[in-house]
Amino acid sequence: MTRGRLFGLVALALLLGAGGLWGSTRLDWASTTVQVTGHGAVGDVPLAVTGTQVAPVLVGLAVIAVAGVAAAIALSGIARRVLGVIVAAAGVGGVVLAVRAWVDPPSADEIPRLVGSAAGGAAAAPGATVATTAAPLLAVAGGLLVVAGGVLLLLADKRLPRMGARYDAPGTSRPVDPERTAWDELDSGVDPTTEGAFSRSDRAD
Repeated sequence: MTRGRLFGLVALALLLGAGGLWGSTRLDWASTTVQVTGHGAVGDVPLAVTGTQVAPVLVGLAVIAVAGVAAAIALSGIARRVLGVIVAAAGVGGVVLAVRAWVDPPSADEIPRLVGSAAGGAAAAPGATVATTAAPLLAVAGGLLVVAGGVLLLLADKRLPRMGARYDAPGTSRPVDPERTAWDELDSGVDPTTEGAFSRSDRAD
């Protein structure tokens, strides 16, 4: 795999992972039934909580993943390997938060508090249960992609391109500019049109 393709793979993993982390926060993670009072009547209405309200840190982790793509272009060596560790740690954090929220979702009493003012002071209805969605799994997938991108930055640094560096394929030579070579020979006193020509100083003798 060429250096460019390898870096493209790293960038794709980080960007897709960031998209998964951020996208999951826009979805409903859990819902319950709350009891609201209005005009003397009491009724039960559904109330959902989004990923942003359950795990707001995921948005910041997604930003780290995106920033990692730009930083990976500018950095190299130890600095880029340290970046890989930071990015991978961000991915692990996203996976842990998402799994925890999926396995242990907010309770019926916690959901109105997480929603805040949008809940209008409603409380969980008596005997209300919590229904979860698969949205946290999107965050898990995104976090794993970010981890993969960070690990590649850490382990494959020497195989990734560096800003301002030029690489030649093994066993090949750089193309020679004939005109430039001719001028160099003239400057050194050699007639480039004569095969095996002597220097001007030799001919003068």
